[in-house]
Amino acid sequence: MEWASTTLAFYGLGAAALATSLVTLRRRLELSKAKHRTLTGHARMARRVASLVPFYDYDDSRFFCSDDAPEEVAARRRAGFERLAALYDTRFAETIRRTAEATDGISDLQFTDAYRVPFQYGRVVRQHLKSAAFVQSSAGVMLTDLDGNQFYDLTGSYGVNVLGYDFYKQAIGRAVERVGELGPVLGPYHPVIADNVKRLKELSGLDEVSFHMSGTEAVMQAVRLARYHTRRSHLVRFCGAYHGWWGDVQPGIGNPLPAHETYTLKDMSDDSLRVLRTRRDIACVLVNPLQALHPNASATTDSSLVDGARNAHCDKDAYAEWLKRLRAVCTEQNIVLIFDEVFVGFRLAMGGAQEYFGVRADLVTYGKTLGGGLPIGVVCGRKHLMKRFRDDRPADICFARGTFNSHPYVMAAMNEFLRYLETPRARELYRDLDRTWNARAQRLNRRLRDEALPVEVANMSSIWTVCYLRPSRYNWMLQYYLRAEGLALSWIGTGRLIFSLNYTEADFQAVGDRFVAAARAMQQDGWWWHDPAATNTSIKRRILKEMIAHRLSPKRDCAQRR
Repeated sequence: MEWASTTLAFYGLGAAALATSLVTLRRRLELSKAKHRTLTGHARMARRVASLVPFYDYDDSRFFCSDDAPEEVAARRRAGFERLAALYDTRFAETIRRTAEATDGISDLQFTDAYRVPFQYGRVVRQHLKSAAFVQSSAGVMLTDLDGNQFYDLTGSYGVNVLGYDFYKQAIGRAVERVGELGPVLGPYHPVIADNVKRLKELSGLDEVSFHMSGTEAVMQAVRLARYHTRRSHLVRFCGAYHGWWGDVQPGIGNPLPAHETYTLKDMSDDSLRVLRTRRDIACVLVNPLQALHPNASATTDSSLVDGARNAHCDKDAYAEWLKRLRAVCTEQNIVLIFDEVFVGFRLAMGGAQEYFGVRADLVTYGKTLGGGLPIGVVCGRKHLMKRFRDDRPADICFARGTFNSHPYVMAAMNEFLRYLETPRARELYRDLDRTWNARAQRLNRRLRDEALPVEVANMSSIWTVCYLRPSRYNWMLQYYLRAEGLALSWIGTGRLIFSLNYTEADFQAVGDRFVAAARAMQQDGWWWHDPAATNTSIKRRILKEMIAHRLSPKRDCAQRR
């Protein structure tokens, strides 16, 4: 009898273990299904694959015909490349010289210079089309370099420039005057901070505010607060979204260590909602509203533009509906919904993405333009989530401070920005914002189609990306033709163009003229020739074969490095 009872107990334990294993397996499968099928959705796999990619590059002859273009086309490309190189050397001489002097001591410049184009072409490009990283002045929508060349600014200062550089220069100047008597006293607050808090609470619709020195810091604090109050470990981010460069929100390529408490899920997916409903370790969900322009894909730099597969499209209504469903699930499961508006805040609407999409978050992070031209990070949130200590457990705290938090000059510049939003002039800039920028994108696309140029733009208000309509290994060359026509781009090239809202119709007409001229010149120089049988898939397969061949031939790889 005793033996039978023991046997039954073992069977019971086995059945329980099997049931537990099946539940664990089901949850694991649900999580896998909620990940995007590309490497972008599988951070660990992406890191492993990246570590296997070998370096190799093309010599001067292969550079112009890596797609097996006919000799005549390669000759046209070479001639066009040489003309561009001569123009750069002449027109940007002093700016290039000063950039070269500084690059040796600035690691950021070394990084951006190395990743402007696909690495196979980098050596030849760096040798002949040298980068120019210095500018002397700004006015209106123009930048002027050290040689006196003027460019229409499409960089947007990485999202800072929403209202126009003239405004920010004036805001900083007035800020210095307002708090100059106090100076850089840190710790005590200048009274201007009280007005900032009042205005931020009204704009965000939330209860409390904390100040930080960058958008990355603000997101770090928002996630920390969510974990503290929910007593849960994991954050959810969506495939392709950017939330700063710290470890938990950048689990893939670029982070030396894997993130252990991060789920990267598909945007706009029922599978992701199912994971949120069934897991009990999720503290918060991070949303970067910029993903409405390209769900599940990042704003690709031209350094990875190896074919014509880049795609973007903004369906505002569809993304708003997704956010509403996400909001409902987070509320149901007591998960903190965080809107990371560091980039898009105050660009899409005065009330940011919450107003633009009609969805309220629990915590919102701001940065960039909010600082009135100076560095800033801000967290706005519901009262119970912003508290950093527990009344009943005095040693259980959620610490976050920084030396330069609430710097008087930053607070005064922020106040200039927030006050300006209430002026009639600012309200005029925001009036019919989507209609204005959608119409401009449509006009430019019409001109490009009329000239049969294989390129188009996609936009989310004043944030644009350039898409390519033809499979080509040379689409990345367009950035150099655009710069030659007087259009200033950020180092990532045509992956993201950012317009300030003070662009007039005449300004935009000039940008359109230059954009079309650049595309026309690129086409005439033969860069968009392609084998009719070539597809984006066939191009990628060919590059994969090249990588495998060089991976298996280390001697050849080393010879090319030399």
